[in-house]
Amino acid sequence: MRSVPPVARAYVLLTAGVAAVCAAPAFSAATWWPGVALLALLYAGCEQLGRCRLVGRRAPRGMGTFFPVLLAGAFLLPPAAAALVALPGALLASVERRPAWLRKVWRAAQLALACWAAARVFGALGGPAAVADPRFPYALAPAGAAVLAFCAVLTVLDGGVLATAERVPPRSAWRGLFLRMLAPVAAHGLAGLVMATMWTSSYGPIAALLVLLPMYISCWVFAQYQRESSAHQATIRALVQAVDIKDGYTRGHSERVGQASMLIARELGMAGERVEALRFAGILHDVGKLGVPTRLLRKDGPLTPEEREVIQLHPEYGHEMVRGIAFLGEARAAILHHHERLDGSGYPYGLAGAQIPEFARVVAVADAFDAMTSTRTYSRARPVPVALAELERCAGSQFDPVMVGALVKVLERDGWHPVVTADEAVVPAPRPQGVAVPPAASR
Repeated sequence: MRSVPPVARAYVLLTAGVAAVCAAPAFSAATWWPGVALLALLYAGCEQLGRCRLVGRRAPRGMGTFFPVLLAGAFLLPPAAAALVALPGALLASVERRPAWLRKVWRAAQLALACWAAARVFGALGGPAAVADPRFPYALAPAGAAVLAFCAVLTVLDGGVLATAERVPPRSAWRGLFLRMLAPVAAHGLAGLVMATMWTSSYGPIAALLVLLPMYISCWVFAQYQRESSAHQATIRALVQAVDIKDGYTRGHSERVGQASMLIARELGMAGERVEALRFAGILHDVGKLGVPTRLLRKDGPLTPEEREVIQLHPEYGHEMVRGIAFLGEARAAILHHHERLDGSGYPYGLAGAQIPEFARVVAVADAFDAMTSTRTYSRARPVPVALAELERCAGSQFDPVMVGALVKVLERDGWHPVVTADEAVVPAPRPQGVAVPPAASR
């Protein structure tokens, strides 16, 4: 949502309006305002705790998404009042990407609606009475249903914002969202239920707060993992920008290959971890060009056989560069073998058929597709249908027919909407006009 389309802004504001309608009855009913205020203050404090000096000035962002307090509010309060618990924390949270106000409103609205839905389901199934008695084991069923409602609302809303703001195809926008958040939210829901049970017991709210300490530690550990993941992303971004600077006429190519590789992987039904690894493989497939002399990458006119042999070393250079990066996993094999051909005439090792790693067969198709559909100063982009027809023509000899078929199927259904976030300031040196050069991506 960096540059938010009008339809996405309308979607966010509509969500905020629905949240306001759901929370409005709290102001006309006999609401237990001390409880609302305490829970809201507690949640806001958890959101801000990551910036506390005692925790560490460099505490990872993301550790403030503290659902136990929100779900405890859903178990203790009526739906309208539960919707108010998330508002101060969400509106005061720091936002790195613009527009900040819209992102804060979005986060506040979606959490308010999720809390409202969870409290509604919990109350309809008799949860408040089971907590108040207390009949703790019997409260597990309504609490579980409330967690499912909480996750369902977040899934629907998150998928909607992906479809409207990020232009993710509707078929893919909601895929996997619910299952990815269910396990962590269920754990937070159990902590929230324990917190609500202790809150209503003779021990009171102070004892309930003790539940938050182990949960906060677990969230902090998870945030450390997220920070490590962000460092991985930064490493890859730096390598890609270095390639873009050196070979500016293929700028954005690596990211588009990563995106196309990911589409193929999803169409083939690969697991989420492998899909992400394939995206890395596509993004880094040309990193070995850092070891190729710049004069060859930008040469005007055809390459000599000796120069072509030098350029064809870039897969091996790339593999050596990333050999020690453990988190890339299978992606390293794709970087080494993405120029192999199914008939054995490719390079660097002349592998054929099933000898070529699966990731390399995916990246080879994505690489060729983007090379054909990208506009460069020395070649005009082919229309997507023409490029797909060419891939189908070469399937079985150069490309794996399964990978080609997956790309054709997903693009015919959803279309091709490349998203490139590379630095716009990367501008190549001028190339003399009037000289045709084969695309560097195909070398």
